[in-house]
Amino acid sequence: MAVTLDTDLARVLGAKTAKAMAESLDLRTVRDLLRHYPRRYARRGEIARLDDLQVGDRVTVLAQVRKVTSRRMRNRPGTLTEVTVGDGAGQMQLVFFNRRFGKLEEGAWGLFAGTVGEYRRTKQFAHPDFHLISGDDDEDWARALIPIYPASKDVSSWVIQKSVKLLLDAAGGFGFVDDPLPEDLRARHGLLSLPAALLDIHRPTGQDDVERAQDRLKWDEAITLQLVLAARRRAAALEPGTARPRRPGGLLDAVDAALPFTLTDGQRDVGEELAAELSRDQPMHRLLQGEVGSGKTVVALRAMAQVVDAGGQAALLAPTEVLAAQHARSISAMLGPLARAGELDGDPSGTKVVLLTGSLKAAARRAARAAVADGSAGIVIGTHALLQQGVDFADLGLVVVDEQHRFGVEQRDALRAKGNRPPHVLVMTATPIPRTVAMTVYGDLETSVLRQLPSGRGGVASSVVPVSDKPAWLDRAWERLREEVAAGRQAYVVCPRIGDDDTDTDDADAPDDADGAPAEEDAGGGSDRRPPLAVLEVAEALHQGPLAGLRLAVLHGRMTPEAKEATMQAFAAREVDVLVATTVVEVGVDVPNATVMVVMDADRFGVSQLHQLRGRVARGKHRGLCLLVTEARDTTATGQRLAAVAGTSDGFELARVDLETRREGDVLGAAQSGRRSTVKLLSLLEDEELIAAARAEATALLATDRGLADHPGLAAEVAALATDERATYLEKA
Repeated sequence: MAVTLDTDLARVLGAKTAKAMAESLDLRTVRDLLRHYPRRYARRGEIARLDDLQVGDRVTVLAQVRKVTSRRMRNRPGTLTEVTVGDGAGQMQLVFFNRRFGKLEEGAWGLFAGTVGEYRRTKQFAHPDFHLISGDDDEDWARALIPIYPASKDVSSWVIQKSVKLLLDAAGGFGFVDDPLPEDLRARHGLLSLPAALLDIHRPTGQDDVERAQDRLKWDEAITLQLVLAARRRAAALEPGTARPRRPGGLLDAVDAALPFTLTDGQRDVGEELAAELSRDQPMHRLLQGEVGSGKTVVALRAMAQVVDAGGQAALLAPTEVLAAQHARSISAMLGPLARAGELDGDPSGTKVVLLTGSLKAAARRAARAAVADGSAGIVIGTHALLQQGVDFADLGLVVVDEQHRFGVEQRDALRAKGNRPPHVLVMTATPIPRTVAMTVYGDLETSVLRQLPSGRGGVASSVVPVSDKPAWLDRAWERLREEVAAGRQAYVVCPRIGDDDTDTDDADAPDDADGAPAEEDAGGGSDRRPPLAVLEVAEALHQGPLAGLRLAVLHGRMTPEAKEATMQAFAAREVDVLVATTVVEVGVDVPNATVMVVMDADRFGVSQLHQLRGRVARGKHRGLCLLVTEARDTTATGQRLAAVAGTSDGFELARVDLETRREGDVLGAAQSGRRSTVKLLSLLEDEELIAAARAEATALLATDRGLADHPGLAAEVAALATDERATYLEKA
C-alpha cells in the first residue's frame, strides 16, 4: 500500500477503528498517529507506579492479578466481582458489576485502563478495559519495553500499539516519512533522522532508543514553534509605525503630578523603557509581566498618556466587563478633570476617557463610537466590543492588552488592524512566567518585568485550612473573617461553581484545570468526592450560619452586566461586608479595604489562579489574610501544592510550581484551547537549552536570503502550525 503522512487512517486501519480514533483522540491521518507518542513505557514485573495514581486520572497500568472474588450484592440484584492487582509497589481494586471474567485468574499479567476512582480510601477502577498478556500473544508483549499511550475510553493503549504495528507492516517501515529538518542542523546537534526516531519512539528495544528518539522529536516541536515566532518578529520589524515621542507639559506630566503615590524604581525603569520604544518609528511589541499588585496599570496609563500627547489614541482591552469598568473608573479618577475634556468641569488640555462594552445601551454605544471615531476619546477602554465592526479609531497609536492569557493572538491582531498604521502594542499579564515559557509562548514579544510592590502595602499571610484533618479550623476561619469585618474591613469568599445547576459555562467563572476530577459511580464503583461548592449555596449557608448578621452579596458570570457593576460598586463603597463570588474577581478587582480572601475547595484551582485570587486582598495599608479551604490531606500531592502556595508570595517561584504540576499542553494550548496541542514531548522546565538552541537555529534559517525556500518539509510544518489554528501555544498560554 502506498502510504504518506497525509493518508487517512481508514485506509490503513479500517473504518471502525479510524472512526473511534478520530472521535475520541482526534487522530485522523498517518501523521496524527505517528505523532501520538507513548506517555511512558512499562516492563513486565517492573514497578508501574500504581502508588503514584491520582483520583480522576485516566490511565493504563501494567499489573498482575493477585486476588479475584465474586459475591451477591446486598442492595441491588446481581454480582459484584472485585479483582486486586499489584505491580510490586502498590495495588488497587478493579470492580465489575454483573459480569464474570474467567480469564482474570491469579498470577495473570495484563494492561488495565480506566479512570481512577476511590472508595473507602482505596483506589480503584470501575469496569476497566483490559488486555491480558499471555504466552500466546504476539511479540509486542514480549518486548523489553511496552509502550503505554495516551488513550480514551473507546480506544485503549493496546489498540493504538497494534495500529502502529499494522501501519508499519502496511508501509514496509517508516521509509515513506520525509525528514523536514536540514541535514546540517541534525549533524550539528547529533539528531536521529525522523524515520529512525519514529521507529524508536514506538517500538524501542531499550531506554537508550527512547531517549534518542525523544531528543529528536522535541526538536521538531521546538523549532516549528520558534520558526513561527521568528517569522512574527521579522514581520513586526518590517512594519512602518508612527513615533509617539514624549511631549513636556502634556498629559503625561499631568498624570505624574496627580499620582497620590511615588512610583517604584521598577515602574520608573519600565516606564523609561516604554517611553523610548514609543518614540521610535518601529512599532513596540512588548510583554509587561509582574507580580499581582506591582502597579502595571499605572505603567500602562503613563504610556497611554504619552501617546495621547503625541496626537494618537490608546485602547485598553480587558477580558471582562467588571475589569473594564474598573479600569475606566480608576483611570478617570487618576486623571480627574483631565479625563473629561469637552465637558463643563473638564480640563481642555486633557482628553476624554470612553468605556465601550457589549452591555452599553444603544445611545451610549453610539456616543462612545462617535468619540472614538472623531478622535476626541484619547483613551478607550473596553472588552471584546472594541473588536467589532463599526468601532473605528481616528488614529490608534497604542494597544494595551490586559491579562493576555484571557485573549488570543487573533484578538490582539484584530485590534491592531484598526490603526491607520500598525500601532504600538503592550501586552500585560499578572501571571508570572518562567523564562522558558516566555521564550516559547511570547517569543514574538520583548519582555519587561515588574517584581517590586508599591510601598505601604500590608502584605498577605496565607494558610491552608485542611477541613478533613482539622474541621475546627474552618470555624476559626469564619471567626477570623468576622473579626476583620468588625474592624471595619471587608472580605471575599470564592467558590469554583455558581450553583442552581451544573451547567456553568461562563469562562470568567471557570477554575483552572487543577485537581478537580469528575465524580464516579458510588457504592463500590467510584469516588466519594462531592461536586464543587457553589456560590449560591455557600452564600445562603453563610447567611444563615457563621456569617449571620453580616451584609453578604454574590457576584458571578451569569448576572447581568448592570447587576455585576452595581454589586462591585456597592462592595467598593463598603455597603457590602462579604462578597461571595466565583473567579470573576480573579483579575484586576481593586478594593483596598478588602483584607480577607477565603477560597473554598482551593484544590480545584490552579496555582497561578490561587495567586491571582490572593492578590485581590491587602491592596491597601492593612495586612491581608488568604485562607485556602480544602478537603485534601496535607500528605497528598494536592495538599503539598496548596502548601507551596501558602508558603511563598513569590509569583515567579509559584509559576515554576504550577508548570511542574500541570501538563505541558495546558501551558502551550491543548487543554485550555479545546484543541490538540502541538507540543507533546517538549518540557519547558527541562528543555531550556534545547528551546534556546532551536530559537537560534530558527532565527538563522529565516535570516538567509531564501529563508525556508530550500526546506519545503520544514516550511510545510510551519504553515500547518500557523494556519491550522494549532498555534495554540500562543492563543491561551
